Amino acid sequence: MTNADQGKNLPKDADEYIAKLKAALVHNDECGTTHYNLAVALMGKQEFVEAEKALHDAIDRSPTLAEAYVLLGGICLQRKDFEGCYRFNQSATKARAGFAEGYGNMAFVLLQLIDGKDSKEDEEKMDKAIKNLKKAIIHNKNFVQAFATLGTAYFMKGLVKEGIKANLEAIKVQPEFPVAHNNLAVGYLETGEFDKAIAHCDKAEKLGFQVVQKLKDELAPHRKA
Repeated sequence: MTNADQGKNLPKDADEYIAKLKAALVHNDECGTTHYNLAVALMGKQEFVEAEKALHDAIDRSPTLAEAYVLLGGICLQRKDFEGCYRFNQSATKARAGFAEGYGNMAFVLLQLIDGKDSKEDEEKMDKAIKNLKKAIIHNKNFVQAFATLGTAYFMKGLVKEGIKANLEAIKVQPEFPVAHNNLAVGYLETGEFDKAIAHCDKAEKLGFQVVQKLKDELAPHRKA
């Protein structure tokens, strides 16, 4: 859920924008928001080392700037540093009570760490992920990614009906959310509701989601001529 791909809405002349932010910091180095905006701009240019420094500077000046912790988590995720990603998102939830994105990202990391080596540990990670996702939803009832990820966590636990319900909540929030439609195709295939599975599979593809060939192959015999 967390992502280091920021800066998509930067001004066309990103270099000029960055230069203005750096000039502003010369006059007022204590503004955490300016350091944060500089980090976002640098991340938009894929300059992650300098962006990371700017984010730490932002936190030093504004310790409650939860978004800065989340972006640091995104940089960690790019490096496959899951522990770092989890730690920074946990810090985000401490920096700002009820920060839904932090809880959602912590859950995402926990699900990535499930490796099948220890069933008890995997079960604990799934349960902890579900707990964090429920917290995320409590704090943001329109957090569509959290609903879809909650559905995935339930599927991983073998709770297919609960997973379907969570993904249905996701498309209530955002009817055109392709991930949830793909997940519903998987869930309904599992419950034998093939017409629904096909409908959601086709919807996911129509919305640009790359549905895995295995799912399409399993649904193929159930399509009506």
